[in-house]
Amino acid sequence: MKILVAGATGKTGLRLINELSALGHTPIALVRASSDTSTLPADVSLRQGDLTDLHEGTCSGCDAVIFAAGSGGDTSAEMTDKVDRDGAMRLIDLAAKANVGRFVMLSTVGADKPDSNSELAHYLQAKHDADEHLKSSGLSYVIVRPVRLTDDDGKRDLRFGDDVDVNGEAARGDVAAVLATAVNNHDWSGQSFLMQSA
Repeated sequence: MKILVAGATGKTGLRLINELSALGHTPIALVRASSDTSTLPADVSLRQGDLTDLHEGTCSGCDAVIFAAGSGGDTSAEMTDKVDRDGAMRLIDLAAKANVGRFVMLSTVGADKPDSNSELAHYLQAKHDADEHLKSSGLSYVIVRPVRLTDDDGKRDLRFGDDVDVNGEAARGDVAAVLATAVNNHDWSGQSFLMQSA
């Protein structure tokens, strides 16, 4: 499958590109003109696009799209809205127009019911809005909500749903593996679930 990856140069995205390639897929990295692509594998296709201003043909020819991007923890509320909410929603709309077969969203614990008293309230609301937009898009989707991320590769020993400790941790390597699996896991179609590394 040809799979467009938003956030391909990020800490999770880089692992995801390698996971997809290992599974025999053809990942396409969505990158800004200013992105440092030196860490991406040399044979990965690049497609230029900025989540704050995506062009109509962004998803053309893709079988699936994975949103693994993020504005970052230290960005303004405005940039959080532009990337995590509006950018994701625009990408969803373009994927629907392009008749993409599956859209996989990297969300976060707490996005289902954002806590207005949380330090991350604005971010959680942005992710919530993007998730809800995906649910109503008509696309086949999977929404993955990991608990607190670590930079570990993980051991692929995973917990999902009700088995997850919301105060636990999720290794980025494990998250990438789940996102890659979600592309064509029929049992997960239309599902939103928590995940953690065991």
